[in-house]
Amino acid sequence: MALSAALLAVAGELSRRIHDGVVARGFEGLRPAHGFAFARMSPAGATVTELAAHLGVTKQAASQLVDEIVRKGYAERRPHPEDARARLIVLTERGRACTRAAEESAADAVRAWAGALGEEQVRSLGQQLALLAPHGPIRPTW
Repeated sequence: MALSAALLAVAGELSRRIHDGVVARGFEGLRPAHGFAFARMSPAGATVTELAAHLGVTKQAASQLVDEIVRKGYAERRPHPEDARARLIVLTERGRACTRAAEESAADAVRAWAGALGEEQVRSLGQQLALLAPHGPIRPTW
């Protein structure tokens, strides 16, 4: 398997394991794309325009995603503190709890890698990958 294919396979498996862990922890009605939006909203919130840029989607698609997570109680709209025309989308307590569940699920997945590779190899892999992608953004691969 080519390195690029292996990296994509690992990323897909990690995304699936995080999502499965979130669902197992009681957070339902979400897709992995929601988690990528939650990551951008945490901790200070984001506008729909910022979410669209982060996710690599249109403003209309980001607006629909926001409507969905607001309806499900994971986020809420607030007045923007610096721009009266914009609304800030922020995580609710439920959204923050879901984010913590995703972080726990990600840690569980990485611990499994340590079982296969060893802790030192996983630590080294993390350092090497950080050199290749130091700033993100972390977004879904549509």
